[in-house]
Amino acid sequence: MKREYIIRIVAGTMVLTGISLAYFVSIGWLLLPAFVGVNLIQSSFTKFCPLEILLDKLNAKQ
Repeated sequence: MKREYIIRIVAGTMVLTGISLAYFVSIGWLLLPAFVGVNLIQSSFTKFCPLEILLDKLNAKQ
């Protein structure tokens, strides 16, 4: 699976997890999807994504 797809799957999963935890546990969990959104925006400008570093170490496909 390509890195772009992996990044989208992880980001979507983190957003849905954060929203679910905010609904069922505590409203403070909304910080998780907010962080994911900010990270996606900054990575579009800076081309720096922490998940890409992790995928490099795991030898994921380009």
